[in-house]
Amino acid sequence: MQRIMIVSDSHRRHGNLAEAIYREGDIDLLIHLGDIEGEEDIITEMAGCETIMISGNNDFFSPLEREMEITLGGKNVWLTHGHYYYVSLDLSTIRDEAVSKGADIVMFGHTHRPVIINDDEVTLINPGSISYPRQADGIPTYILLEIDDEGEFHFTLKNV
Repeated sequence: MQRIMIVSDSHRRHGNLAEAIYREGDIDLLIHLGDIEGEEDIITEMAGCETIMISGNNDFFSPLEREMEITLGGKNVWLTHGHYYYVSLDLSTIRDEAVSKGADIVMFGHTHRPVIINDDEVTLINPGSISYPRQADGIPTYILLEIDDEGEFHFTLKNV
């Protein structure tokens, strides 16, 4: 079983991220979907495992890539912060772009609101914000992805 923590929008506040990492115990990979604000080294050290990070709209002058395509468990995964795809308005643009890229899964942040949507062509994943949530309950969130031994993907929205 592979365990992957997906977070976004930490904005230089790491208390909730530290708590989430502590609660989850051993993870194999941490994916951060942007708005890191220069704290890459701190996050990498906290994670204690491989980390993949992309830049967000608040990562000015960041050396991080704006977008990335990776493979997880045999699936094509597109990572983007999402702000170039109007995700604050609706998810149609990012969904269509993911399909055109041949992505099985698109992971994005920016809205500070969690999303797990599986449709017949693509899965849309937004872990919400680990530091500044904007959904109605105001609880910081992240997503734990577990890829089981049969290659099935299990996304679980978690509160901090």
